[in-house]
Amino acid sequence: MSRMNETDSVLVNVLEKKESCQHNGYDQEDFSLLQKQLCCMMMRLNIDCNGCYKKLRRILLNMKEIESHMIEKQQCRVSVCGRFRPSDVAIKIRKKMNRRVEILEIQEVSDEETGQTPTIIS
Repeated sequence: MSRMNETDSVLVNVLEKKESCQHNGYDQEDFSLLQKQLCCMMMRLNIDCNGCYKKLRRILLNMKEIESHMIEKQQCRVSVCGRFRPSDVAIKIRKKMNRRVEILEIQEVSDEETGQTPTIIS
């Protein structure tokens, strides 16, 4: 606790095996959403067979931070969009697939309060 700077409180529920922190008035979930921006990322990943495709699809569907994805099997490309850190997603896919993941492109999308479509910042 002494090394957790700017932490207001920590709640640990032993029965439900959950913990939550409060940083400067924000809950842990709110704090993590403030740090993670909406972005789209394109990766290159070797997809040899239908088994690799199904495994990758299952991994992407189980990742909560990914809102949408597209797998291009012939070009060996995967596009994902959501609120995440690109390096975290690439590391998770690499560990679960046991394959090399190459990040080709990252686009950060800024949300407008006016309700218009998101604009892409390069």
